[in-house]
Amino acid sequence: GWEWIFFVNVPVGLIGLAMAWKLVPSLPSHAHKFDLVGVALSAVALFCVVFGIQEGAQYDWGTITGIISVPLLIILGLVFFVLFILWERRYRGEQLVPLHLFANRNFSLANIAITSVGFAITAMSFPIMIYAQAVLGYSPTKAALLLAPMAVISGLLAPVVGGLVDRKHPAILAGFGLVCFSVALFWYGRMLGAGTSIWWLLAVACLLGVANGFMWAPLSVTATRTLEPRFAGAGSGIYNTTRQIGAVIGSAAVASLMDSRLRHHLGEQAAGGAHQAGGGHMPAQVAEQFARAMGETLYLPAAVLIVGIIAAVMFTNPHRRTGRHAADAH
Repeated sequence: GWEWIFFVNVPVGLIGLAMAWKLVPSLPSHAHKFDLVGVALSAVALFCVVFGIQEGAQYDWGTITGIISVPLLIILGLVFFVLFILWERRYRGEQLVPLHLFANRNFSLANIAITSVGFAITAMSFPIMIYAQAVLGYSPTKAALLLAPMAVISGLLAPVVGGLVDRKHPAILAGFGLVCFSVALFWYGRMLGAGTSIWWLLAVACLLGVANGFMWAPLSVTATRTLEPRFAGAGSGIYNTTRQIGAVIGSAAVASLMDSRLRHHLGEQAAGGAHQAGGGHMPAQVAEQFARAMGETLYLPAAVLIVGIIAAVMFTNPHRRTGRHAADAH
C-alpha cells in the first residue's frame, strides 16, 4: 500500500549518513544551552497556528470542542508568537532564535523568498494531480510521472548552478529560478483543460525543472553565507521553519481555493465531481469546468511567488564584501 513510500527514505538516509560520516570535514563546535522557555513558547505558537490553518476547513472554521474554535486557536497562537518574540528579546542567555540575525539583509530576504517557495511547492501539486486523475483519467502513477521532467532537469542543473553560486550574484540565479516557477504555474493555470495535450503538460514540467534547479541552492546559500559560523545552525533552523510555515499555509489556502473554484464552476456538482478523482468518466462539460477550476487555483501560488521574486532581486552580492555590502552582512 501507500505506506511503503516512507520506506523509500530509509536506504537514502543510511547512504547519506555514511557519506556525511566519511566526507564532511570535522569543524570547530560550540557549546550550547537549551532555551527551554523559548522552545515551549514557540512549540505552543506553532501548534496552534498550524493546527488552526491546516484543520480549519474540517471544522468549517468554527468550534473544535467546547469553547475552543479555529479562529480562537489561531489568535492564541499569534499571542504566543508575540510572547516568544518578547522573551527572545529580553532573554540574556543563548536564544533559540537570535533575532539579530534578521538585521542581515540577505538572511531576511531569503526567508521571505523561501516562504513563498514553500507555499507554492505545496499548493501546486494537489490541483495538478487531481486534474490529471479526475479529468484526464490517469492512474496515480501516470499522473505523478507528468512531473518527472521537473525532477530530471532539476537534478541535471543542480551541479551546474551549485558551481555558479560561489561566483554569480544570487539575485540573478534565484530571481531567474523564481520567475520560471511563477511563469510555469501561470502557464499551467492558463492551459489546463479537458483536451490539453500531454506534451504541453510535459513542457511546463520542464520549465519547473529549470526553476527548481536555479532557486534552491542560491536561496539556501544566500540565507546563511554571511552569518557568523556560530549562528549558522540557528540561521538554518529558522530558514527551514519559515519554509515549512509557508508550506502549511499553502496547503490550507489551496484546499480552500479549490473548493471555492469548483463551486463557482460546478455549483452543487462540485462535490460529486471531486469524488470522481482518478475515474476520468466525467461528462465533457463537467470535465472542462473541473479543469478550469484546477487551473485557476494555480494562479494563487503563481502570484505568491511574485513576493519571492521581489525579495530575491533585492539580495546584495555576498561576493563583494566592501562598502555597503559588508555593512549589510553584519
